[in-house]
Amino acid sequence: MNKFKVKNYINLVSPILDSKIYSYTDQFFGAASRMLSDNPPIFKENVYDKHGKWMDGWETRRKRTKGNDYCIIKLGKPGKVSIVEIDTSFFNGNQPEYASLDVCFSSNNIFIWKNILKKKKLKPNAIHQFKVQNDTPINFIRLNIFPDGGVARLKLLGDLSLNLKKSNKAIDLASILNGAKIVACSDEHFGKAENIIAPGKSINMGNGWETKRRRGKGYDWIIIKFAETGSIDKFNIQTHYFKGNYPASFSIQGSLIKNDKKTKDIVNMSKKWNTIITKTNLKPHHQLIVENKFKRQKFNFVKLNIYPDGGISRLRVFGRL
Repeated sequence: MNKFKVKNYINLVSPILDSKIYSYTDQFFGAASRMLSDNPPIFKENVYDKHGKWMDGWETRRKRTKGNDYCIIKLGKPGKVSIVEIDTSFFNGNQPEYASLDVCFSSNNIFIWKNILKKKKLKPNAIHQFKVQNDTPINFIRLNIFPDGGVARLKLLGDLSLNLKKSNKAIDLASILNGAKIVACSDEHFGKAENIIAPGKSINMGNGWETKRRRGKGYDWIIIKFAETGSIDKFNIQTHYFKGNYPASFSIQGSLIKNDKKTKDIVNMSKKWNTIITKTNLKPHHQLIVENKFKRQKFNFVKLNIYPDGGISRLRVFGRL
């Protein structure tokens, strides 16, 4: 069993990418937008609104006519899907019996749907993952539920389909908006690894990457893959809102890997990657900018090591393709 968290995909329907609900048949009991939240679903005991029991997800009314409910989502950026994750957490007795998924690419809001996930049985209060085949970029998806019910979260795990052009202008190579993704991390007990490559400043402590308190030897780490190979000018390491739980120090390693590798192999190889930034002290609620001395080298992976543990709100890696 892996002693690290395997990631390696981007959630294409994440609000971070500006993905939004386009239309739906019904959302009487729960707004469809709740289904796209990056936060884990929660249950609020004895909380009711004007429509009934408050649920953290998209929930339609009981269908009394023929047909089924569906929700159309517009992706913030086009991408290719590898895994569909349908989460019915806390929906027990009111989850859909089945679900399917259609996709398309449309520039004029005329939809020619292609089914990539046939009707699948859903269990109550469970996370379902389905591998799918999707070789062409899409920007709209339609989740069909049969006949009605509630879905806590929907995730489409895949890669962005971007056309990044070579330029002398520096970009953030580690930004999710530029197709970067988390490959793996040692731990993400208090804050998701994906937060570290999100756009904008963090809004609170929960909006960064934070590991549990380390009680033994070692240190925590996170590996990021760029969408394209680039040269690095400088790093921006932010500890905003981490005041009593920021790492004492950090270092950064990097590599250029041309062939596809398994995640476990990348993790093992990363132990011997070249050091780009040597061990450097950090401060609480602060941002540190460090110049890269190896500007002529090309990289498509970086590894941030934090000593011994703690929280980082954002990592920016400015460079050129």
